[in-house]
Amino acid sequence: MDACLIAVSWLNLDLWVAILEVTVGLGFIIFVHELGHFAVAKFCRVKVEKFYLGFDIAGLRLGRFRWGETEYGIGILPLGGYVKMLGQEDNPAKLREEIERARQRAAAPAEPGADDEPSAPGAAKHAGQLDIARAERALFDPRSYLAQSVPRRMAIISAGVIMNLIFAEVLAIIAFGPGVWKTAATVGHVTPGGGAWQAGVLPGDEVLEVGGRQIQSFRDIFEAIALGDVEHGIALVVQRPGVGRLEFQVPTERIGGRPGIGIGPASDTQLAKDEDAIATLPGSPASDARPAFQRGDRFLKLDDQPIASGAELQAYLAQHPDRPIEVTVRRSAAKQAAAGAAPAELAIRVGPNPMRHLGLVLEMGQITAIQQKSPAQQAGLRPGDRLETLDGKPIVDPLMLADELRPRAGQTVTLGVSGKDRQGTEQVRVTLRRAEQFCPPAVLGSPVAVAELGVAYRVLNTVRAIQPAGPAARSGLLPGDRIDKITIRPPADARIQQLQAKYGVPDLQQREQSFTLGEENFYWPCLVYALQSTLPETTVKLFWSHEGHSQDAVLEPAPVPDWFNPDRGWQFGGFSLFEEECFLQTAGSFRESVRYGTKETTDDTLLVFKSIRKMGSGQVSLLMLGGPWTILKAAFYEAMRGPGNLLLFLTLLSANLAVLNFLPIPLLDGGHFILLVYEGIRGKPADERVQEVLTYVGLALILALMVFVLGLDFGLIPRPGPGR
Repeated sequence: MDACLIAVSWLNLDLWVAILEVTVGLGFIIFVHELGHFAVAKFCRVKVEKFYLGFDIAGLRLGRFRWGETEYGIGILPLGGYVKMLGQEDNPAKLREEIERARQRAAAPAEPGADDEPSAPGAAKHAGQLDIARAERALFDPRSYLAQSVPRRMAIISAGVIMNLIFAEVLAIIAFGPGVWKTAATVGHVTPGGGAWQAGVLPGDEVLEVGGRQIQSFRDIFEAIALGDVEHGIALVVQRPGVGRLEFQVPTERIGGRPGIGIGPASDTQLAKDEDAIATLPGSPASDARPAFQRGDRFLKLDDQPIASGAELQAYLAQHPDRPIEVTVRRSAAKQAAAGAAPAELAIRVGPNPMRHLGLVLEMGQITAIQQKSPAQQAGLRPGDRLETLDGKPIVDPLMLADELRPRAGQTVTLGVSGKDRQGTEQVRVTLRRAEQFCPPAVLGSPVAVAELGVAYRVLNTVRAIQPAGPAARSGLLPGDRIDKITIRPPADARIQQLQAKYGVPDLQQREQSFTLGEENFYWPCLVYALQSTLPETTVKLFWSHEGHSQDAVLEPAPVPDWFNPDRGWQFGGFSLFEEECFLQTAGSFRESVRYGTKETTDDTLLVFKSIRKMGSGQVSLLMLGGPWTILKAAFYEAMRGPGNLLLFLTLLSANLAVLNFLPIPLLDGGHFILLVYEGIRGKPADERVQEVLTYVGLALILALMVFVLGLDFGLIPRPGPGR
């Protein structure tokens, strides 16, 4: 799910600095590309008429000036730039045709009643036609682009791409001076039922190799999986704390438009430091603890257990959800100094966090996945089976089964299991294991995982029971009704303002979100867990079907006294309030900077080719493309992380621009280059009709692509969701 809770301050100076850096950086990439064309054209003594950043559509521009024979300017449409040379036409053969047509018009006798048109020596013009003298200069002037040899025109056309690759290399080398923050290749979350979950990958595992490729950062993991050979799964090598090196063959599945295995990056043990961040979820046990948690606090111990990683922190919380815990934190020296105190370690007592529920129990669905080497696999459970009973009693609520089994780790239980290949409900004995981690269904469509058994199952959209004292008791919902839609609605504005004042948060925003359930959309578990990280007095509008009629009601989640959320208030919207586990990669010498920078530039350039190939084969969806708005958002994010990160992002963008511009598409540099190759081999330009058709095809492709990516950027074309 998207984050529901956002804290933003437009008065943040760092934000405006990042905006300025991004604007200058993106503009400079375009400038460098056009500078390549310009410089080589000048070297070849070609007259350059215009040098523009942005496009001056209909003559609209932000500014211009003339220096020598060239007009320099900034166009109104900031989607690129161009260099206009004398004689440069997308279709020079068409230029010759227009000259001949203009001559014929000029030689023809005037039609009766035709308006007189102004003329000048050596020029014959009709409305909408070319200036013959100017057009002839374009063809025959020795400083014309068209008058140059094929090798020279090839050099001019390819110069922009070459400059972008050189610029990418320079940016990457510079980036490793201040250093680049990269997300650690440590697993922080495993999606229930996903490929990694089935293989037995655990939070805290450090990924060393994916498909034979060595891994440095979490981005490397995503790229290696999305662009790798995944037909028979993908080889994964991890380092598990306290265990050592492990190898897995992990099945892949389509997640969000590309192959994935269902893992997320790890969090650190330090709460977010940014001044616009929140330390705890308002209204949670963590937010009400005293002394209060503050941004930048680093967790050292939970009770008497030292905590060295985010995985250890989450594991301890998962194993002790129903009792108060004492959190020992180290407060930053700067904050202590500001408060007039010495740096100190503080002990903060935090109470348990009751789950908030709507008083509905939905039907248990079929098992979707069995974990390898798990008690369920050893007992013979299979995907497609359905759990009916536990020790002879019906399973009350499929969402609470893991909590019921957790205290019984090491014991043997009897499960009533039904299924397609079973004779009625069979009794299966299973010895439970101790759950090391908690894997909530945080992704839309995720099944519910019971780690004690090693099974993941669906929760259907059909109501099984209504709790007598729950919020839904007076709504009119009945067993057998089908939930069709859920809308999570924020508290009233006055309540949000109260929370902002109470917790000292500059701007709390919780937007309304709606989710449609259906035959393939089993969203109930994820939405129940999403409710745990919303603001107090959040309400839910339920839409359901009863005997073919649609009904709805507004419910306010209520706490369940015997069901506890392992998280105590350090998450919102499925996202952790802790810092991401990152490392700073810095070059120790210029030689090392060159080595790092060359690797990054090479990887980024090959990434574009691989992505295009995988999109062509259908392995990666075209819906994963991003337009100008997506690029801007990514650039702002990297700029806020540090100057090295922004430079490395610009490296990626410059390499992208180089490769995409050299694709063999008419109107792009690559299309022009192919026509020049043809002209060099044949000894004359391609037939004008062929060039005309290619020009229109290229224009149509570029316009269609632009409309497509803008539609993706602004939500007019839906992207694949994060669910499977």
